[in-house]
Amino acid sequence: MGAVATSTPTGRQTVRLPAEVTSFVGRRHEAAEVKEMLSASRLVTLTGVGGVGKTRLALRVADEARRAFPDGVWLAELAELDNPALLAQGLTEALEIRDHSPRPALDVLVDHLRDRQALIVLDNCEHLLEECARLADRLLRAAPRLRLLATSRQALGTAGEQSLAVPTLGLPDLEGPRPTLATLARCDAIRLFTERAAAIVPGFQLTEDNRDAIELICRRLDGIPLGIEIAVVRLRALSVQQLLDRLDDRFRLLTTGSRTVLPRHQTLRALIDWSYELCTERERLLWARVSVFAGSLDLDAAEAVCSGEGIDRAEILDLVTELVDKSVLLREEHRTAVRYRMLDTLRSYGRERLATAGEEDVRLRRHRDYYRGLAADARAALFGPAQVQWFARLQLEHANLRTALEGCLTEPGQTGRGLEMAADLLYHWITSYYLGEGRRWLDQALARCTEPTAARARALWTDSWLAVIQSDTDAAAAMLEESRSIGTRLGLDPVLAYTALYSGMVAMYRGETRSAIALYEEAVTRHRATGDPVGLALALIRLSLAHSFIGDSPRAIALGEESLAVCDAYGEGWHRAYAMMALGMDVWRQGDTARAAALEKDSLTFNRSLDDPLGVAVNLEVLAWIAATDRDHTRAAGLLGALSTIWHAIGAPHSGYGHLVHYHEECEATVRRALGKAPFNTAFKRGARLSYTEALVYALEGELPSEEPAVGGRPSPLTPRESEIAQLVAQGLSNKEIASSLVIAQRTAEGHIEHILSKLGFTSRAQVAVWVAEGHRTAEADGQHPPENPA
Repeated sequence: MGAVATSTPTGRQTVRLPAEVTSFVGRRHEAAEVKEMLSASRLVTLTGVGGVGKTRLALRVADEARRAFPDGVWLAELAELDNPALLAQGLTEALEIRDHSPRPALDVLVDHLRDRQALIVLDNCEHLLEECARLADRLLRAAPRLRLLATSRQALGTAGEQSLAVPTLGLPDLEGPRPTLATLARCDAIRLFTERAAAIVPGFQLTEDNRDAIELICRRLDGIPLGIEIAVVRLRALSVQQLLDRLDDRFRLLTTGSRTVLPRHQTLRALIDWSYELCTERERLLWARVSVFAGSLDLDAAEAVCSGEGIDRAEILDLVTELVDKSVLLREEHRTAVRYRMLDTLRSYGRERLATAGEEDVRLRRHRDYYRGLAADARAALFGPAQVQWFARLQLEHANLRTALEGCLTEPGQTGRGLEMAADLLYHWITSYYLGEGRRWLDQALARCTEPTAARARALWTDSWLAVIQSDTDAAAAMLEESRSIGTRLGLDPVLAYTALYSGMVAMYRGETRSAIALYEEAVTRHRATGDPVGLALALIRLSLAHSFIGDSPRAIALGEESLAVCDAYGEGWHRAYAMMALGMDVWRQGDTARAAALEKDSLTFNRSLDDPLGVAVNLEVLAWIAATDRDHTRAAGLLGALSTIWHAIGAPHSGYGHLVHYHEECEATVRRALGKAPFNTAFKRGARLSYTEALVYALEGELPSEEPAVGGRPSPLTPRESEIAQLVAQGLSNKEIASSLVIAQRTAEGHIEHILSKLGFTSRAQVAVWVAEGHRTAEADGQHPPENPA
């Protein structure tokens, strides 16, 4: 995903808020008050103790206010971000900005948000209070239509900020008459208790028999939502009255028999203490040990980091299940695996317990070593059929990888391992939102590890590729020179192969084509000798592009086909997509536009599945040139418009492919002449307004999104092709049957269905079938939000 979140003519927008997995109870008055405050102030902060429901209220307000923000509604979760220096970078990730320029992340944010009417939820600011205040001030000064909704245990303290202390959930007035059962059921705290209890104990209801006990439980817990949710879990083993009795016992100990009400933070702390003590010894150990993870974790990580000294590895699964049942861990479904997350309040508590037990340093080292090993495993599996799964996994693990890198580079004696880890993650930096961050980690590690070792040589050529993508060729050339010197001195043939390859990229960027070809040929020879298929495939692709550039089509095609053969031998996809892109370019130059378009579309289909905006942009470039050659000038102008938005989002136009600029310029000049000024501008602007997803559909299928209102006068979130496929899904056809019916590849059909689910905010084909049966209601009409996949 990436950065382009423009409003489209159909009124679709980007909404990046998590789905509510449990019902939202009450808060009607507070939600209305926050929305009123947002209309008057551009920064509103919700304050209150942990567990009072600040995040849920903020998300509900953002959801209800989304129509006022045509350029998007976004959530930035800051709890997992411990390093203040990475705050701006974390926000660029939350906004799905893939900027390949060397600019500071804050400058990228300012440029991206400057003209946008958007809302950003900054969640859990308290541990980065000063940094969040400075960031908010800078963004609001630069982006006059931006609104920020923050949650924190205290206000940020910036000019113009309005804050609301989020109250606990409402309870009946003690001074008033005894409420009826129906009146009591409408009290927010009671309603939350009964709804959550019914989810745990089927058939549970508020009755005359249990009403007093339930009301007293909610009062003991001060109406704190998290406290109520934690307490209700105990109903699996206790009756309501037993739960009340045990709560009374806990709080009586803390108040030494006094009837004085505990402060709310002590109330929640006492409840968490009780929950902790009711866990078995092994469950407590796991709770504490899981607290070292940033963000989420999977079962493999839990087994590696948390086992030993009291927990056998084979016990981890059962213990995780128990903590999920006790609502200590939250279960998250992902496409590739199940992951687990701990609420920040419970994570902080677990970390305290871990430190008290004297285990914090040990578990942090285990965490660091596990993720260092994960990075090395990913590098080893880079060139093969599991490649895409590894890319996806590393994205899910990014917060943990960042924590591990921080640990390596701050602990004496570990900096060399940090250098190796940062280099191992090369393709993670390139294929995700983190290119600039990757370069900063490498720069930082190189500054600390100055000995001329093999690890330094590899990190230098790794860093140089990131610099080339950022168009920082002077820095790249300097790093390559040092890397080559170390490689020569130590006799490191793999280093010399890669320095030749990336030096060829620098030469090509500078217009030194003959020098580039010589360097690429050296790289091919050296990579053959070392038996490195990754470097060989990449060198062949670049050499093919260079020969195409000088008009040597037979050589270009032969090299491209050889690169494809190397990729196919290993079941590799990403380099193969770039090899098809290179082949398509030369086939286009030869005049076979049909075959060229087929190659580019195959390449684009893979790059879309990987969500690689750089690969997508080059594919769209070639498809625009093909359209111009075929005299389909309106389509070419539309693609050029879409490209203008994508290249701007990437931040470094033609990153690493600067020699292609003249093809782009020739195409634009040809199309302008053919169409004339006004028609060109109309087609160009329409293309520029396309979302990333819409631009890809247009490139692959030639379909622009419908501007006709759908049923009920609302715009459909689907393209005509997607609507057609949704109908077939509703008829119960399989992916293979849909592909056969429409005469498209099964992989293409699967890609369409993924985008339909994403746009409609659905997770299953059954939901699509219901949506179709209800007359093509838009996701907005159904309270869902069709998130676009921006560039």
